[in-house]
Amino acid sequence: MTAPLKGADVVVVGAGIIGAAIAYECAIAGLSVAVLDRGPVAGGTTGAGEGNLLVSDKPPGPELDLAMMSLRRWREWSEEHEFEYEPKGGLVVASTPEGLKALDGLAAEQRTSGVESLGVAELAEYEPHLAPGLAGGVFYPQDAQVMPALAAAALLRHPRVTVHTGVTFTGLEGGERVTAARTDAGRVPCATVVNAAGTWAAEVAARCGSDVPVMPRRGFILVTEPLPRIVRHKVYAADYVADVGSDDAGLKTSPVVEGTAAGPVLIGASRERVGFDGRFSVPVLRRLAAQAIALFPVLAEVTVMRAYRGFRPYTPDHLPVIGPDAAVEGLWHACGHEGAGVGLAAATGLAVARGLTGADPGLDMSPFRPGRFA
Repeated sequence: MTAPLKGADVVVVGAGIIGAAIAYECAIAGLSVAVLDRGPVAGGTTGAGEGNLLVSDKPPGPELDLAMMSLRRWREWSEEHEFEYEPKGGLVVASTPEGLKALDGLAAEQRTSGVESLGVAELAEYEPHLAPGLAGGVFYPQDAQVMPALAAAALLRHPRVTVHTGVTFTGLEGGERVTAARTDAGRVPCATVVNAAGTWAAEVAARCGSDVPVMPRRGFILVTEPLPRIVRHKVYAADYVADVGSDDAGLKTSPVVEGTAAGPVLIGASRERVGFDGRFSVPVLRRLAAQAIALFPVLAEVTVMRAYRGFRPYTPDHLPVIGPDAAVEGLWHACGHEGAGVGLAAATGLAVARGLTGADPGLDMSPFRPGRFA
């Protein structure tokens, strides 16, 4: 535990990027915040993610609107704090003319500014090391990347925020409404508890007498040795968009390759629902490497330094859960963002802070309401 427990206006359960964003925006709004986590800051999904801020993988609808709002706030945060933020853009590529036509149609529906459809020659200008034979692609200038653990740590340094790591949330106190959060280290008097526990949000909700259908969805990432900037953007095949929206519990992989400011190339992406099975799967890692080489043949001679895995917080309708609990007054949820938690964190923090202070959230939040599953 980093500091003695004391009362706060808001208790946030979870010190990942969602919890950090909520804590920061609540503090900006004048509220005192206590953040609880049984592990370290960014010790869960946040620390195992690539840090993507994407609009390119989101079809038209409420999640895309939330992403656009979030990207604007992320740009503001990057000017206010010191963490790695790279607005490098995202490139989605198609292997067939039919696939390119579908990509162009999606881009037109998304109504994002500056989106460019690229032919074969233009692909080579954006990414000289791409494999030959691709039909074309679509470039999204809004897509960006951050180092999520550094961003979470920066946001949690606000003077109105107190962070308690190594402390397990055990439940709520209060009759008709929340009066305190219980932990294994004592109680924290508060008016509001926000469940921002990521993949473990269902467990936290149950301890509050509530229910949110958040489940783990495992994924792996390969990290290469530091390289010159041979991959300039986030680059992925069109199959990735379908995999993100898939309800299939089985293994789904699609090539996602991106260079970083520090030099290593990050390679993904896999998705499978196997509970909290944290074992490494060599066949999955081999498949990711083969798909990356097919997209960027130059990577065949590159050394992979390490691989890591994490669990995305998945919901049945692929939308996050954001808002007040339907039955427990004073309990809020902000979870279930699956692989988009970093990108959607800023808007989630704004929406929760504005909701708690009676301000306009700036967006219709009804599609994300916790009670929709009942």
